[in-house]
Amino acid sequence: MSIIEAIILAIIEGLTEFLPVSSTGHMIIASSLMGIQSNEFVKFFTVAIQLGAILSVIVLYWKRFFQTLDFYFKLFVAFIPSIIAGVLFSDKVDELLESPQTVAIALLVGGIVLVYIDKFLGDKAKIDNAEGVSYKKAFSIGLFQCLAMIPGTSRSASTIIGGMSEKLTRTTAAEFSFFLAIPTMFGATAKKLYDFYSDGYSISGDDIQVLIIGNVVAFIVALLAIRSFITFLQKKGFQIFGWYRIIVGLILLAFIFSGHSLEVM
Repeated sequence: MSIIEAIILAIIEGLTEFLPVSSTGHMIIASSLMGIQSNEFVKFFTVAIQLGAILSVIVLYWKRFFQTLDFYFKLFVAFIPSIIAGVLFSDKVDELLESPQTVAIALLVGGIVLVYIDKFLGDKAKIDNAEGVSYKKAFSIGLFQCLAMIPGTSRSASTIIGGMSEKLTRTTAAEFSFFLAIPTMFGATAKKLYDFYSDGYSISGDDIQVLIIGNVVAFIVALLAIRSFITFLQKKGFQIFGWYRIIVGLILLAFIFSGHSLEVM
């Protein structure tokens, strides 16, 4: 992977990690279009650069992290389902990562849900701050997050939908999704790194340079994306993201069924 390719993927990661459009799905599509050769480092890179994006949450919401232990316990409770699902289904997820059809269908289905979520769940929202999330609601949101193991679903979309189903306002659901991303992405990266070395692979000096650049770019882009997303969300809601997912999903399906092949990660 070249530095230019790494920067492009990092920009995509920073833009899409916290939007309900699937960062993994977009990186799979971008990697295919750029013809990036699939190997274990590329797979590790696409997970590791999420740390850069996640650090932007800590910078933007750093005051929120100096709270009672209750706040951290709730995040841990929400994180538990992902731990279990990751251990049980990690091999299956790696298989799904090689299926562009899965990405396309997940984008399409998730888009339809987002188009109508404000209409069906927006009026039921009562909880307007992340600290007001109970342990039961946190666990329920964590269950929704497990859906994001399907490439193209979007971790952000899954947890936001889960939050709104538990009567969180769309802004609060989005913010709780941001906070939950921190243990989830740290855990995913740690597991990927462990698997990477356990399988006998190593990271070269050039690979380290690519990882550093990718994380820095993802961090900067994500800082801007989060602020813009929250502002937009408060004014417009999720419908535009739903339609975007539907359009991308349909284009991808048309591309696949027209006989073109996509080499995915």
